[in-house]
Amino acid sequence: MIMDKAYGGAATRKLVRERGFIPVEPPKMNAKKPWKYDRELYKKRNEVERFFRRLKAFRRIFTRYDKLDVIFAGFITFVMIIDTLRLC
Repeated sequence: MIMDKAYGGAATRKLVRERGFIPVEPPKMNAKKPWKYDRELYKKRNEVERFFRRLKAFRRIFTRYDKLDVIFAGFITFVMIIDTLRLC
């Protein structure tokens, strides 16, 4: 589970492990016992956040005008196709 530094408490990491996940987050600069983490996997977190930012650029998704979940999900799929075509 890729997490932000803000969730870097020992209790949160313990809960994540109890749920069967491996926590991936860098330690804070003032951590007394810094831990190792997968740096390459943590970099993927930025890609996910940039993807959601591109999705929210469409006002219809950001404000959620659609009342039905099916139509909203269809428009998200449509925007993902447009985003993929823009990146090509």
